[in-house]
Amino acid sequence: MYMMYVDESGDVGLNGSPTRYFVLTGLVIHELRWKQTQEELLQFRRDLKLKFGLRLRDEIHASPLISRPGDLARIPKQHRLEILRRYADKLASMPHVSLINVVVDKETKALDTDVFELAWKALIQRFENTIAHQNFPGPKNSDDMGLLFPDMSDAKKLNGLLRKMRAHNPVPNAMTNGYRNLLVRHVIEDANFRDSAHSYFIQSVDVAAYLLYQQLSPSAYMKKKSGQNYFGRMASILCKAATPRDAQGIVRL
Repeated sequence: MYMMYVDESGDVGLNGSPTRYFVLTGLVIHELRWKQTQEELLQFRRDLKLKFGLRLRDEIHASPLISRPGDLARIPKQHRLEILRRYADKLASMPHVSLINVVVDKETKALDTDVFELAWKALIQRFENTIAHQNFPGPKNSDDMGLLFPDMSDAKKLNGLLRKMRAHNPVPNAMTNGYRNLLVRHVIEDANFRDSAHSYFIQSVDVAAYLLYQQLSPSAYMKKKSGQNYFGRMASILCKAATPRDAQGIVRL
């Protein structure tokens, strides 16, 4: 069983939105490597506590950590940025973790585009395809399935999309200029939503999604500190099988 923890950066709005991009990132881990990875993340948090005073119960939410830290303002800003850099390096050191990334450039979309559905459909399809072709690292079981664990989101809309893709899922066929009905067969059950405050996996994928957004459109502070380069530090765990033609495996819509 593969588990995909999902979070986003940016928003899905098209009219008056402050963000150009909507980023959706999935962190994939096999169930047989879950406990090992959880223990590594816990030890990483213990290390951050010793060095920066970040408590185990403190939530790492990347965007507010830099711009609206609240209680975490007790940690100097340069140290909060260093936490994100160290997080990227930690994830990159985990050989059984994979990141699937979808980016929607909203500037190129018609105002009636459903950005939420567009991004989620692409992410689910890549998760499905990568499981089916056994392209994730780690254990290789011919009957592996996948489960979704998103941060809090539109549960009704997401689960409706999942069910629809299991019954009718037309995908463009570049060879014939037509469509194929590629039903989702490996992603099972409804999405299992998680509160990021209680999940180191959701906090991890939140960091990854934020760093990808900063690569695309860095804030003044991140650009000044070269934070737009932090996403590239995770090159070793990017799921390039999802989109082989892209150097970073990113699905760009």
